[in-house]
Amino acid sequence: MIENIKVTVMGEEKEVSKNTTYLELSRMYQSSFKNPIIIAKQNNQYKELSEKIDEDGNIEFCDYKDREANRIYLNGLVYLTIYAFKDLYGGKIRVKHSLDKGLYVETDIKIDEEKISFLKKRMHELVAMNLPIDKINVDRLDAIKYFKSINDESKVGLMKYNTNTYVTLYKLGNLYNFFFSNMPTSTGVLNSFDLKYLSEDGFVLLFPTVYMDDSIKEYVHHPKIFEVFSEYHDWAKLMNIDNSYSLNELVSSGNIGNLIRMDETLQSNRLLNIAKDIYSKKDKIKIVLIAGPSSSGKTTTCNKLGMYLRSFGLIPHTVSMDDYFLKREDTPKTPEGEYDFEALEAIDLPLFDTQMKELLEGREVTMPIYNFLLGQQEFRKKLKLGKDDILMIEGIHGLNPEILASIPRENKYKIYISPLTGLNLDNHNRISTTDNRLLRRIVRDNKTRGYGVVETIKRWPEVRKGEEKYIFPYQDEADCIFNSAFIYELGVLKTYVEPLLYSVDSNSQYYNEAKRLINMLKMFLPIPSEDIPKDSLLREFIGGSCFN
Repeated sequence: MIENIKVTVMGEEKEVSKNTTYLELSRMYQSSFKNPIIIAKQNNQYKELSEKIDEDGNIEFCDYKDREANRIYLNGLVYLTIYAFKDLYGGKIRVKHSLDKGLYVETDIKIDEEKISFLKKRMHELVAMNLPIDKINVDRLDAIKYFKSINDESKVGLMKYNTNTYVTLYKLGNLYNFFFSNMPTSTGVLNSFDLKYLSEDGFVLLFPTVYMDDSIKEYVHHPKIFEVFSEYHDWAKLMNIDNSYSLNELVSSGNIGNLIRMDETLQSNRLLNIAKDIYSKKDKIKIVLIAGPSSSGKTTTCNKLGMYLRSFGLIPHTVSMDDYFLKREDTPKTPEGEYDFEALEAIDLPLFDTQMKELLEGREVTMPIYNFLLGQQEFRKKLKLGKDDILMIEGIHGLNPEILASIPRENKYKIYISPLTGLNLDNHNRISTTDNRLLRRIVRDNKTRGYGVVETIKRWPEVRKGEEKYIFPYQDEADCIFNSAFIYELGVLKTYVEPLLYSVDSNSQYYNEAKRLINMLKMFLPIPSEDIPKDSLLREFIGGSCFN
């Protein structure tokens, strides 16, 4: 006798056979979705559609508008691209980093626009064929043998530091691959993508994100961002660190201290060069604006940059745009009724613009300090600029051209800061800058703000939404981009963040995110923090900074 299971789907109670798959059940609800269903979620656990329903409970179906489903969709697209590129040209691709609303993909053969056009056509053909993407569990040693046979050394290295007896691979056509996520059940759902030729060495894979409508955003090239990523990869190549495996090899050799010192020196030199550039234009530049997404290290960067400028004879004065928040009751609200402190309209722009202009005119100004407890400004900080004084303004809106619009552009120097992470797990599994920042924020929130890991993960989507709206659109306004990522940092963050992530209860709606981050960190050996200098930007998050 076949046992029936009671489930609730979209508010509707149903009885289904215990042999029913989520895929079979999802077909009854696909008409309620504008986009293909990618994955199911039951009792706060994501389930691949090929799995059988084996327990009672509430079932949700997710298309790529769901954050986790979007990751799964993107990994499916990467696999589709790998398969189509090999099918057409017999070549291999390597996913490098994010670029605009896409991924920059490097090829092992020279390409042109015609090749990319054919590749796109072939991918659409494979989508129409609805090829299955099968999930299989294999012995880890057998997986290593397979990846050796196809000369995928990055996967071989990744498997070496995977301690599980069995690993999960995915089969598409005659290919097997490892992906750091669940996967779609077939190519048929991967119908929304685009390809943009960039150079003879690579192209951009464009995909829908949770922040877009249902159309693929037209690609906009950001040359400064691309150049910073290229510099990161060039230096990593010089250090023979291409992925997590090569970093682990260095850690296990006992020589990680040398890499930390070199990495720290390199980053300090980059910041020193920015200070030199500002000093060379000191007769014109009177304001330095620093902006970037959450957990980029803006505080330490301001402190170190100010220190370098002082060594050249300039006198920097740090101004936080947060001190110009409106009264709390005057702060705009989100559609959900929460105060929107990240909106440009949350800033008292007339006061801010007026006071900054008065300072540049040599007048004494009584500036506000925002009392976050009372939700209002308190005017008790006087400032008057001298000949060698310079303002350093930190805030998420610093790159927005509406800020200080009345002050000539030549008097302003704009810096965009972000940890532009380029160290990936292997050739196909990317570590996103967003994940790097989230790990930093979890550690810092726990150490200095009293927030638990659940609270940080809960707030993160709103933080990201604000960044997409108020920061990323203006990154090309920057005079320079400062990459605050360290090639070694994930191994260090692992030692601080892993115990916090394990504290998330399996019944929590945030358990899946915590588990995903734990599984990613398992791919890295722990790195002790003893060799990290006190003025390191990373100390802003793990503690022990000399600037505190």
